[in-house]
Amino acid sequence: MKLIFTFICFISTLAFAGSLKSLNQEKFPLSLPKLDYATDSLIQAVDKETMEIHHGKHHQTYVNNANKELPSTKKTVIEILKAISTYPAAVKNNVGGHWNHAFFWKVLTPDTKKQAMPSRLQKEIETQFGSVDQFKTEFEKQGAGRFGSGWVWLIRDENRKLQITSTEYQDNPLMDTAAVKGVPVFGIDVWEHAYYLKYQNKRADYLKGLWSIINWKQVDEFDREALKM
Repeated sequence: MKLIFTFICFISTLAFAGSLKSLNQEKFPLSLPKLDYATDSLIQAVDKETMEIHHGKHHQTYVNNANKELPSTKKTVIEILKAISTYPAAVKNNVGGHWNHAFFWKVLTPDTKKQAMPSRLQKEIETQFGSVDQFKTEFEKQGAGRFGSGWVWLIRDENRKLQITSTEYQDNPLMDTAAVKGVPVFGIDVWEHAYYLKYQNKRADYLKGLWSIINWKQVDEFDREALKM
């Protein structure tokens, strides 16, 4: 029995190959996805200790608690998120926390080849926001302006337009409770545990620092996928 459970968790971990479909269709029991990079490879923006605690402890806790809350569900993660208003707050916090973090690790990278913004995405961002710099300014503004804990997102909204929005706690725009609904293509964690060891209370500096490690190749792939949903 233990061998079967281990195998299921292994397959679940493999599912995080970088697609929204694999993330959304994950089934229980959830498992902590492996990072695509070493915890000390993003140090120009995020220190090793923060990465180890954030991924290995915070994210693992969301996984553990989500599995405790839904020990026998046959539903996929996306089915739960889209009907989150029908679940207790603990499910919302922990399943949301797992989805958000699994997504977040994918949009970070130390690989400079993946940090170049693809021209297709760049052109649309320039059309929608005026310029890439204006997009970054607005994104930072919404991230810094999110009171308390939460996330800032770039989504494809219900009209398939790119839009910046933010959510509290471990909410996300896929949830039926979201004020602005859509498919996330990029997102940043603005909980203090994501940045406090390196930046203390300077969330704005953290947001600016992250631009140097964004996996725009992955964001572009998420966006192409979102456009087909």
